[in-house]
Amino acid sequence: MAETSATQGTGEIDSRPRTSSWRYIGPGIVVAATGVGAGDLVATLIAGSKFGYTLMWAAVIGCLVKISLAEAAGRWHLATGRTLFEGWRTLGSWTTVYFAVYVVIWGFVYGATAMSSSALPVVALFPDGPGLKTWAIIMGLIGLVFVWFNQYAVFEKVMTVLIGVMFVVVVYVAVRVGPDVGASFAGLAPVLPDGSLIYTLGLIGGVGGTITMAAYGYWVNAKGWNNSSWMKVMRLDNRVAYITTGIFVVAMLVVGAELLHSSQLALTKGDRGLIDLGVILEDRFGAVTAKLFLVGFFATSFSSLIGVWHGVSLMFADFVERIRADRAAGGAGAGASAEPGGPQIARQEKSVPFRAYVLWLTFPPMALLWLDEPFGLVIVYGVLGAFFMPFLALTLIWLLNSSRTPAEWRNGWLSNGMLAAAGLLFLVLCVQQVRDLPW
Repeated sequence: MAETSATQGTGEIDSRPRTSSWRYIGPGIVVAATGVGAGDLVATLIAGSKFGYTLMWAAVIGCLVKISLAEAAGRWHLATGRTLFEGWRTLGSWTTVYFAVYVVIWGFVYGATAMSSSALPVVALFPDGPGLKTWAIIMGLIGLVFVWFNQYAVFEKVMTVLIGVMFVVVVYVAVRVGPDVGASFAGLAPVLPDGSLIYTLGLIGGVGGTITMAAYGYWVNAKGWNNSSWMKVMRLDNRVAYITTGIFVVAMLVVGAELLHSSQLALTKGDRGLIDLGVILEDRFGAVTAKLFLVGFFATSFSSLIGVWHGVSLMFADFVERIRADRAAGGAGAGASAEPGGPQIARQEKSVPFRAYVLWLTFPPMALLWLDEPFGLVIVYGVLGAFFMPFLALTLIWLLNSSRTPAEWRNGWLSNGMLAAAGLLFLVLCVQQVRDLPW
């Protein structure tokens, strides 16, 4: 029987604790790779270019915040045998309304963003080939075909390769520009230079923090981890993934501090800032380093694309399934899953709602590729998107302190403190994002 099986020979659930082992690691790598996109890289670079190593401490705190959030999502799935959406359903119908509106609008705009972001480095690598719109459509179609015909095991392997490429490339570039080790350690002291508050909050909250953090529990189940016996394994997986992300963010800060801050160079805002960085790297270190960086840029963007195509589609499939189950039960509310997480996820990966959402992420957003600024939609997307992370943090506090969670696995003071801090942080970021909109 496979290592990830949830049953004993008798067919009963095997609840014996598994020994945490490196060989099990996977879902955490997937959620970390998905959550770190090209926009996060630019934000980190700009923070480094403006303030040097001063905000290094914010990257460390951001890593701890993400570990806490992902651990809480995974713990809910393993401790209760329920998906996160099942938990949300028990909090009231308002969660259903919010998620339904959010996931439709967010997916529409994100699809275009992800396709464009994945196409940018390809256009830079092959300037004589097709244009940005053509490559963006090709990226979306590749993501569609890959997710449509592959299940979690293959998906995880590809994501592991992509995060390996992005990690190695970014760390290589950081070493190449020559980090100032003394300044790096000095940056661990919490200091707020003038004008750095928003950059600091963004660095803590932005990198690796998206709706895909809520998908972590689904990927945990897809791995075959179905009950609390996998808790130690999940926690090791989660920590390794976000420590890797933390190193990745620190490396980008080093590049921003050494390459941009010292030379007083500025980047274009948005994903195109990475193209600017590629040009700077070519001038400084030659074409080989610049092309390697563009390969890392592609790995970062495309891993986010296929991660969302898979993870958020799983959440949408679960959303539809729970609505149907509730209606079939006469509105009595969602109960515990009737089957172990692995088989349930495998079935959902082939379901009509899963594939319908993958199609929604791929084809309708292509229309936005011809609009320079889909102004109204971007405003609505910005407002809804800003509210998701506080929603996730605060609902996890609610679920994991209630009788819905077995007493053994409810939040302790540390988990409550970290989730409350995350909720407050994301709420401040949310208010700031809403204030920054051109009303």
